[in-house]
Amino acid sequence: MFETNVTLAQFLLAGQETLFMVAVSLLGGGLLGAVIGIVLVMTRPDGVRPNKVVYNVLNPLVNMLRSLPFIILLVAILPFTKFVVGTSIGTTAAIVPLIVYIGPFIGRLVENSLLEVGPGIIEAADAMGATTWQVVWHFLLPEAKASLVLSMTTATIGLIGATAMAGAVGAGGIGDLALNYGYQRFDGVAMMMTVVILIVLVQLIQSFGNWLAKKLR
Repeated sequence: MFETNVTLAQFLLAGQETLFMVAVSLLGGGLLGAVIGIVLVMTRPDGVRPNKVVYNVLNPLVNMLRSLPFIILLVAILPFTKFVVGTSIGTTAAIVPLIVYIGPFIGRLVENSLLEVGPGIIEAADAMGATTWQVVWHFLLPEAKASLVLSMTTATIGLIGATAMAGAVGAGGIGDLALNYGYQRFDGVAMMMTVVILIVLVQLIQSFGNWLAKKLR
């Protein structure tokens, strides 16, 4: 009644593949997103260092990339993926589209978090003669750190969902296991186990993010 064709070793391997994809993509996408978010905030018309050219190019570009569902982005940039990592199939290949997908998403979240910082903080920084880098590092980021933690929590959970679709390029992972065995081979136990694992994983990440943000406030 509770039999499944998926072995424990397969579950462990799928878990490792998911964690690998999420960790590397979150690191790359987090760095890219932080740069995008900071540049958007600083160069916007009412920003600290307004720059119409940079803002009017970057802002629509972020919107364009965010408008693409991950599965379409995954296929659309296959040539770019192959150019970067030398292959378009496998776990490593999936990391490229995951970074392209999550980077702009995190960038918009970072932008929103930084915009929550009161204008008085920026005025105080300017009054003290702070440089652009000092405004960002010593005033904006520390003031927005709790909101940034919640933003990264949301991005991490979104990234886990995207890894499930990465199975389309043979990336493996928990989501791929659910599709290959639970859906295509009608293995209900495998499907239920992957669902439970994903639910528990997301709950743990959200709880940790909420706890950390509360500590930082």
